[in-house]
Amino acid sequence: MSVTEAQKKATIKYEKENYDKILVRFPKGTKELIQKSGATSINGYIIQCVLDSLGVTEKNK
Repeated sequence: MSVTEAQKKATIKYEKENYDKILVRFPKGTKELIQKSGATSINGYIIQCVLDSLGVTEKNK
């Protein structure tokens, strides 16, 4: 099933309104270490680490 232009536009708008995009770079090998940790996703792992470090919980985001 193809994605329509309207769907693409709606997704871009939603992401712009609801997410901050941040580019981070890690030393070579970090990706493999995260994968070996048992994390379900690299993105989720990084988000959780950052929020934990900031003391942010789901309730006070």
